[in-house]
Amino acid sequence: MTIHLRVWRQSGPDSPGFLEDHTVTEANEHMSFLELLDVLNEQLIRDGREPVEFDSDCREGICGSCGLMVAGIAHGPQKRTAVCQLHMRSFNSGDTITVEPFRARAFPIVRDLVVDRSAFDRIIAAGGFVSVTTGGAPDANAVLISKADADRAMDYAACIGCGACVAACPNGSASLFTAAKIAHLDFLPQGQVESAHRALAMVDRMTDEGFGNCSNHAECEAVCPKGISIAGIARMRRLYLMGPLTAKAQ
Repeated sequence: MTIHLRVWRQSGPDSPGFLEDHTVTEANEHMSFLELLDVLNEQLIRDGREPVEFDSDCREGICGSCGLMVAGIAHGPQKRTAVCQLHMRSFNSGDTITVEPFRARAFPIVRDLVVDRSAFDRIIAAGGFVSVTTGGAPDANAVLISKADADRAMDYAACIGCGACVAACPNGSASLFTAAKIAHLDFLPQGQVESAHRALAMVDRMTDEGFGNCSNHAECEAVCPKGISIAGIARMRRLYLMGPLTAKAQ
């Protein structure tokens, strides 16, 4: 396969960026998109040029570090697929593909395709944990949890924090990410003890970090590689509105 790439290059957060054209003639349909970028970087290094900076780690769709805009879509055209699991069989030989970083005010560009997503870490640090004393690890059946609640908790816990929801949202909102991190704890008895405090602290931190408001475009759900539902955002809003009342009881 021959793939033409238009790749965003930017030497630093305060430098101007531009799209740079490249052609990869050694691609094949079994490569992942990140492997295609590896091949491009090998070409650039052979030519004595700077390789393209991009984030990756597990390359198994688990860690969430590989977020890129591929052909104008967060993670690319294949639904429920992180860009590290996007394979070149989703494209045709001769295609021109534009590759850009996730763009949001709260995600400043570090270099090329790398953005700083540490704002997510600060949202988690604000309340995305259980601090109550729960004792040692109980037997699996010691705490009764309905299967429906356990399934919903697992669905929201699937969030890998990649930031695609932010990149796809016209408002640059982190509501889907924050809602998932609130909901996966709130469905479990251990997490419900601090439910109100958690919602207040995490939503306020999300706002302070410069993320926009959710206005129900649902683009976040459309590009989420784990298919997390925007129903979690409605739950987060209810918890936040009730927070000042219920936090006193907690």
